[in-house]
Amino acid sequence: MLFALLAIAVLVGLVTWLKLNPFIALLISSIALGAMAVGWGAAVLVPAPPAASLWEPMTIFDALRLFQTGFGNTLASTGTIIVLGVVFGKLLAESGGAGVLARRFIQALGPSRIGLCIILLALCVGMTTWFAVGLLLILPIVITLAKETGKPFLLLVLPMLSFLSVMHGLMPPHPGPVIAIDALHANMGKVILWALVLGIPVAAIAGPFFARLAVKRVEVATPDYTPSVAAGQTLPTFGLTLFTVLLPVLLLLIGTLVELLGVKATAWGKAGLFLGHPVVALLLSVLFAMWAFGRRCGRSQAELLKFSEQSVSGIGMTLILVGAGGGFALVMREAGVAKQLASLAAEAGLPLLVYGWLVSAFIRVATGSATVAITVAAGFIAPVLAAHPGTSPELMVISIGCGSLFLSHLNDSGFWMVKECLGLTVGQTLRTWTITETLIGFSGLGMALLAEQVLRLL
Repeated sequence: MLFALLAIAVLVGLVTWLKLNPFIALLISSIALGAMAVGWGAAVLVPAPPAASLWEPMTIFDALRLFQTGFGNTLASTGTIIVLGVVFGKLLAESGGAGVLARRFIQALGPSRIGLCIILLALCVGMTTWFAVGLLLILPIVITLAKETGKPFLLLVLPMLSFLSVMHGLMPPHPGPVIAIDALHANMGKVILWALVLGIPVAAIAGPFFARLAVKRVEVATPDYTPSVAAGQTLPTFGLTLFTVLLPVLLLLIGTLVELLGVKATAWGKAGLFLGHPVVALLLSVLFAMWAFGRRCGRSQAELLKFSEQSVSGIGMTLILVGAGGGFALVMREAGVAKQLASLAAEAGLPLLVYGWLVSAFIRVATGSATVAITVAAGFIAPVLAAHPGTSPELMVISIGCGSLFLSHLNDSGFWMVKECLGLTVGQTLRTWTITETLIGFSGLGMALLAEQVLRLL
């Protein structure tokens, strides 16, 4: 455990003090942990065909091998989903579908329910697009609505930030939940259900309820924004946009429904499982979006190719960090940290959901990266969870996800993005965005614990 804390301290120092690239910092931290484990006399399980695998003294080369293995395994299981998810989000962004949804929500609910319109828009957009993409999509709409209605800017924008953040941290196909689902062997459909059932009240606490207090203590002017619309651009219809946004969720739920009904052996059950597979669901959704948001709106095949290339190139560092986090987690696990964590959890008597949340929140605060936090925490907790099968892996995904959103501050790139997009000072960002993320972390853990108690009663 001391070696694990020292390795994390090395990681934090390299990222925050020396401003080193997080991938290089994770690699160095993994090597440092491996060196400490070698000096302590750790052993690793190595294949020795044709005989059974054997435990042998760990070497520094084993640490390198484990990092590379964890890097590859993590990307092998999550890279495809992340790439398809970001392409889907790019198509939604370029089509103008977010504006279509906003106008229809306002028309249906009325100007007096502007806040509810923004929440619904953030939910629909946030389900499949990354936080940064959703922020850039919806912010111009929020600014326009704030100016037209005269409502305080924070009263409208904080709920948007809260719901986008919760969807990004809890809802597949976003990277964090996908990584945790794979590491903890959770059911993706059930995670989606829990993300909606628990995530909506969590976002409401951190967004609309907190916004009413924030506007009394923080005065923020509405930023200037001049919308630009491409000449002759054809927008998708509301019904088609809403269906396209919800399509991946619906396909994923088909697979979950097949499992819940216990009909996996039937022909239609197998078809449902195939359609509900995360990769297939997202692939079909992207292909449909290329027609609905692309060709149907007058986009050429060359433009669609350009959009997909731009979206994938923009997440290169994220994919690398996802893999590096998995490599760091595997080195920690094989060095014996996982066993120590399991025994420590048993001795401390902490609920496993709290334990997973604490690990994720600590790494999040230390490194500033939600992706690194959820990747490393999921790797930590996986063997502990396997030793205590009474805890729901789906709720553990929710707990770790909320921990990875906890206390965004100056070492988080999202902190600076929110500051610049909203035109805030550092102090204003700390008093608004940081508190919002902190409330998400605490209330998310509370909701997960409450759901666990309900399941036990049932």
